[in-house]
Amino acid sequence: MNRREHLAALLAMAGMLLPAGKLRALEARMEEVVPEYGLIGQMIAQPGQRAALVAALAEGTGTMPGNIAYLIGEDSANPDAIWIVELWTDKDAHAASLELPAVQEAIRKGRPLIAGFGTRAEFKPVAKARA
Repeated sequence: MNRREHLAALLAMAGMLLPAGKLRALEARMEEVVPEYGLIGQMIAQPGQRAALVAALAEGTGTMPGNIAYLIGEDSANPDAIWIVELWTDKDAHAASLELPAVQEAIRKGRPLIAGFGTRAEFKPVAKARA
């Protein structure tokens, strides 16, 4: 699978992370603000720590200026892996988010729960989500 096919598969997976109601809410949000920057990445939790890692990451990411969507999904093939999909107004907004106290705290709590990282891709969104 080449990089373009891989990215297309990751984007399709992102659509599967959202329940229909949240997908419609995301679509409405994207009518207001068009994302210019996106990230998709896999994180591997320490064995048996996936739920704790999800909780730590979700806790500090509720309100980040410039963030359009921050989705965390459980990998169906690996019981310790999660996927994170992020949509941002721009790359600078993402970079600035890493300095927010709540995000720093989420990183502090999450770091010992992380065993490693899998695939990661940065992308420029070119089509809005469809329900």
